[in-house]
Amino acid sequence: MKNLAILLSGRGSNFVAIADSIDAGRIPGARIAIVISNRADAPGIETARKRGLSTLVVQSKGKDREAHDREVVAALKEHKVDLICLAGYMRLL
Repeated sequence: MKNLAILLSGRGSNFVAIADSIDAGRIPGARIAIVISNRADAPGIETARKRGLSTLVVQSKGKDREAHDREVVAALKEHKVDLICLAGYMRLL
């Protein structure tokens, strides 16, 4: 089983397409381990919560890139992520 991380910044339409494909068996051997956003008001984060998925908001405003990236990497390691999907993530990594 491969653990996926979904990074999003907005509505989460790409995330929903990925999640629906996993649920339908079109992406066998994959599970979403965590959904991360740089915006607390991103609708995609609420969608992930409603699906019962682990979520994390790492605010990017007021942080330098290195501090932001360290938080994201720590979460990826904690959730043993194998694959990162940048699904509309609007922050440079």
